Amino acid sequence: MYLKGVLYALTAFAIYATHDVVIKFLGAIYSPVQIIFFSSLTSFPLVAFMLMGDQTQGNLRPVHPWWILLRTLCTLITMMSAFYAFSVLPLAQTYAILFASPLLITLLAIPMLGERVGLHRGAAVILGLAGVFIVLQPGSSELSLGHLAALSAAIFSALASIIVRKIGREERSVVLMLYPLAANFIVMGSLLSFVYQPMPLLHLGGIGVISLFGFVAGLFLIAAYKNGEAAIVAPMQYSQIIWATVYGFLLFNESIDRATIVGTSVIIASGLYIVFRESRGGRSDNTPVLRTRSRGATAASFRITHMLRRAKQRG
Repeated sequence: MYLKGVLYALTAFAIYATHDVVIKFLGAIYSPVQIIFFSSLTSFPLVAFMLMGDQTQGNLRPVHPWWILLRTLCTLITMMSAFYAFSVLPLAQTYAILFASPLLITLLAIPMLGERVGLHRGAAVILGLAGVFIVLQPGSSELSLGHLAALSAAIFSALASIIVRKIGREERSVVLMLYPLAANFIVMGSLLSFVYQPMPLLHLGGIGVISLFGFVAGLFLIAAYKNGEAAIVAPMQYSQIIWATVYGFLLFNESIDRATIVGTSVIIASGLYIVFRESRGGRSDNTPVLRTRSRGATAASFRITHMLRRAKQRG
């Protein structure tokens, strides 16, 4: 049973990594604004088909409009930043910085959710953030806009996840999904005229692949959590660094420097420590990593936690 969950998770993150490769290819030619606009446009039918099965009664007005607005803004910034980072940075380096997001969730849960972080978990977070500094090498190498974009994506992705934890049980999943998607379409559409470049059919197909892969990977991730414990499935996200290394070398002639290897190892080690500590009963009421089951920064991303909850209720 657990093996099936692991295999589903590895498949999901392999698809996500391939999704990011397509972003990197297109990002070398087109603005993130254009890529996000068209990928959001092609995501609407996919999300609509999924939402046809939502039997929850109610309307599309949010219960917490200001929190929804803030989360929507965070999602917009996350997508713009992540798409740009993937376009200009080596894949492995981008992932290394984005892997700091679960650590930031742990920190943000203190002021926003009133959670307490003990000595062990606090030390793991500090160690993980030190790993980010190792990757960035401030002072020894010039920090680019791409590095700042990756950091921004990690920070605002963490903030968006914390907001979902705060209001997620009271808001319909359709509200949490559609508002950011509609905002992407409207905001990027309003900016499109400033950056638009004509796209051949092959590149339009690539946009469709981004949306499709983001959607399909999310379905595999749902299957993974339905067939395996969160403590086993969650660490599988780090397999993306393997795909990033392979894709980066084969497709983009990228190599990983020593700082990225060391920093990534530190970040992953601290993240794994938090995950496994959360999985042990009686340790803490905080579960920031295990509750953060969705992978953001995709045009077709959706919150799988609500779908899992609905599946359990049906079962």
